[in-house]
Amino acid sequence: MKKVLAIEDEPDITFALRLLFERAGYAFCGAADGRSGLRLVREQRPDLVVLDIELPLLDGWTVLEHIRDLGEIPVLVLSAHAGQTDKVRGLRAGADDYVTKPFANEELLARAEALLRRAGAPRRPPGSWGDDFDDGVVRIDGRTRLVSVASPAGPRTAELTNIEFRLLRTLVRHRGAVLSATQLLAHAWDDPSGIGPERVKFAVLRLRRKLGWDSANSPIRAVRGVGYRYVAGAGTPGAGVVTGGDPRHRR
Repeated sequence: MKKVLAIEDEPDITFALRLLFERAGYAFCGAADGRSGLRLVREQRPDLVVLDIELPLLDGWTVLEHIRDLGEIPVLVLSAHAGQTDKVRGLRAGADDYVTKPFANEELLARAEALLRRAGAPRRPPGSWGDDFDDGVVRIDGRTRLVSVASPAGPRTAELTNIEFRLLRTLVRHRGAVLSATQLLAHAWDDPSGIGPERVKFAVLRLRRKLGWDSANSPIRAVRGVGYRYVAGAGTPGAGVVTGGDPRHRR
């Protein structure tokens, strides 16, 4: 049975979430502050976290940052802040979806189940990505999923999530071609249903940052109004060696 953790300090909302998820067949647990919520994430490893932002003891942004350090547990932010700035901040920080209060039960459940389906999709085994890739800036070992990025000081180590690795691999496999957000969703996400194209933008930003690039020196180029393309051999050497795959399996 899939387990859902709600980190929410309003008892009425926690009660409503409990009824919603338990009636849909999920195990449910709740935490009333950020510190105890993060402890439950570490101890119970839920399949989905529904996270409020305004929490006592430890705010939701900090909790989200720590969850992302732990791995790829899906996080659905549930917040009273409906402004575009807050939504953008949530997606930049690694939230998988953002729903505002008050919410419709059917929509919230549908969004949560889309995240659970994607998280539960089969992983590609090592070696299934095909040939190696090396353009002098980026090197991908198709068997081990080790990604090396050139730098003046030599390779250094970092981490990519599965989505970030798949996104990079998709771009280099179609190098030179412009891929739309819809095409990238179809290739890099196991289950793109319920995911808006804006998710691609923030995934690209996180990928560039982890590889030591910004928009000016990255071989991942934005094509305004169309999508993204990878320009082989272009860009300033990045910041390290990046291991693709699921961080939960590497820790």
